[in-house]
Amino acid sequence: MNFVPCQSGIIIRKDNHMYNLTKDLREKGIEYYWTWLPIKIGYDKYDEGIGIMSRSPIKDTKVITISSMDDYNNWKTRKIVGICTEEAPEEWFYSVHFGWWEDEDNTFEEQWKVMREHLGEQRKVWIMGDFNNPAEVRDEGYDLIKKSGWQDSYIAARQKDNGFTVEQVIDGWREKIKDTRGMRIDQIWCNKDVKISSSEVIFNGKNYPVVSDHYGVLVNC
Repeated sequence: MNFVPCQSGIIIRKDNHMYNLTKDLREKGIEYYWTWLPIKIGYDKYDEGIGIMSRSPIKDTKVITISSMDDYNNWKTRKIVGICTEEAPEEWFYSVHFGWWEDEDNTFEEQWKVMREHLGEQRKVWIMGDFNNPAEVRDEGYDLIKKSGWQDSYIAARQKDNGFTVEQVIDGWREKIKDTRGMRIDQIWCNKDVKISSSEVIFNGKNYPVVSDHYGVLVNC
């Protein structure tokens, strides 16, 4: 097994999805290196976290607490985890899960500021995951990221679909919207201008089976 823990003392449970996925892939002769970070208890029973898988061995990891609270029992605790690999040691990839633009406890803008301060001047950085800020909404989180100098891989892609990663009202949005024809809230950004050949939504029932209330995003450079 190839474990690169983000912090000491982290417990990987036997039903951890990433653990089982990489195990299944290894049995098929496909080797992935990975790291996983537990963040909070969800729905009073789930160990919720984020992780990253890599075909190249992981050289280093970083963990950043972006929320104002750091409480495993508070579902609004937000952290991000990043890796660099032996293949690209100066290029960082972060898995993220931000809060909402107007959250009463800790806004997206506050979390975004914390992340940028911690990232500093890293040469090339990718951030990917659930931003909880639809690309279709103006003058909120999506526009803030763009004004900060980051490139949206979906916009940069030469080939793309509609980009929607949520096509129904889901938890976290029930009080904010009553119905949706599609939101692009799961995104991939880079702090440098890069050439993107394609961006497509996966695990949406059309391009692989649905596995979550959020669909996935696949980008090819």
